[in-house]
Amino acid sequence: MRRQEEIIWIREQGFARIISLLASTHNLHAYDELGVPWAHFPFPPHADPAGVLPELYGHLQQGLAAGEVLLVHQEELGDRLMGVMAGYLLWAGMLESGPQAITILERICSRQMGPAGRELVALAPELQSQSR
Repeated sequence: MRRQEEIIWIREQGFARIISLLASTHNLHAYDELGVPWAHFPFPPHADPAGVLPELYGHLQQGLAAGEVLLVHQEELGDRLMGVMAGYLLWAGMLESGPQAITILERICSRQMGPAGRELVALAPELQSQSR
């Protein structure tokens, strides 16, 4: 019941789509049942970022360019998710440096980003040059 209430809340807040980074697919059917569009980019702890992030970043860029409000989630708001989002800001050219992207995400999340997240941010310029 709680999961259903959370998904209804997400839908009512005007999110155009949920972007799931969870390794599993077991939440996706609940989104379908409640009419919430979703995209799935599995990003488990030991996944190769170069195999996931370019496609994810392109998807985010398309949605945001279309004016969509997107919700990106993983198991927790930890270093990896912070790194993914800070990396996107750098990849998309919204910010000029990794330290700037890290600082912004740390302020938004009110916590420091650890090494796992910082490694993802450091990959963003390389991923950007590969995808353009």
